[in-house]
Amino acid sequence: MPGTTDVKKDGIDDSAYTENYTRHLERRLRALETEKQILQAERSRLEKETQTLRTELEKLRQSPLITATVIEMLEDGRAVVKSSTGPNFVVHVSSSIVKEKIQPGMRVALNQRSFAVTQELPPSRDPMIRAMEIEEAPDVSYSDIGGLREQLLEIKETVELPLLKPQLFEQVGIEPPRGVLLTGQPGTGKTLCARAVAHETNATFIRVIGSELVQKFIGEGARLVREIFMLAKEKAPAIVFVDELDAVGSHRLDIATSGDREVQRTLMQLLSELDGFESRGQVAVLGATNRPDILDPALLRPGRFDRIIEFPFPDDESREEIFKIHTRGMNLDSALDFGKLVSATGGKTGADIKAMCTEAGMFAIRESRVCVKQDDFSKAIAKVHNRGRGDGAPGSMYC
Repeated sequence: MPGTTDVKKDGIDDSAYTENYTRHLERRLRALETEKQILQAERSRLEKETQTLRTELEKLRQSPLITATVIEMLEDGRAVVKSSTGPNFVVHVSSSIVKEKIQPGMRVALNQRSFAVTQELPPSRDPMIRAMEIEEAPDVSYSDIGGLREQLLEIKETVELPLLKPQLFEQVGIEPPRGVLLTGQPGTGKTLCARAVAHETNATFIRVIGSELVQKFIGEGARLVREIFMLAKEKAPAIVFVDELDAVGSHRLDIATSGDREVQRTLMQLLSELDGFESRGQVAVLGATNRPDILDPALLRPGRFDRIIEFPFPDDESREEIFKIHTRGMNLDSALDFGKLVSATGGKTGADIKAMCTEAGMFAIRESRVCVKQDDFSKAIAKVHNRGRGDGAPGSMYC
């Protein structure tokens, strides 16, 4: 019958419509749930950011603190401090600080209103001292040093071995050498060896120029020396390298100006740090000077500088090694004779040979060549030799 067919058809359409509409609602529900999760995550992030900003705002609203130095701890738990503003105060210590850790000489922070000790502060460090620490090891290794085999062996025994294998000295029953002094003419490789030691060891390397310890105000030089060794003890194992030691370690004179007396105070502090009552621990000291003859005898005695290593002028074999080291990255003529270069550079230092290699390359560049020839080295040797003449005498050479 026609009516029956129409009803059945309408029923099928209603069922399909209901199913499609249900799927549409399910998809809509899932989309809303996803959007809800995203909004919840965003709300959580904003709440954390709000909390962070509130905390930062609270810190900014706090009153500034006053730095002070602890002078004495009293039996009742209070502390006597000297504030940075001048006067001394007897103050309470905050319950958040362990009172047993508070020691005389420690830097602390005081509340501006109650002057109570609220924080422990790290010890002060002069910016100059922090700049002396070499963060990255120099790119000089023992393979970059020509000759000096005996000198390198002694440096390894006295500097490297106590830092890398201290148990050997304990087993033998001796104390490792406390300091090494490198002496020799300028350019013979003293500073280069110190840089190589810094590269080969994992120790903290602190480089000091002797003239940096000579200060204008009384007591400043001694303070710098004291802080240098304090930093070295904190960073142990460490190596303190004092270059141009004669700037601060020369003979003490009976008749001296005020400037000389200040240098002598700095020297006395250095002597105390090298061999004082307190143990240095795993801190090795390297010194370098061109004038060991003017150093104070107290500085040279055993216990301060136990080994004095002299750096001589390189011999023929060493000069050939130095030439090969400084020319290994150069584009050389295949006919280059190193024997002629060695025979023409008698009495020259490693620094002179390096300058000769650079000058030879410059002569090649001047003629628009990329290959360095024997003639370039001959001109470079003559140029460096003539530059080293002092009074025009034939035998006068730069050392």
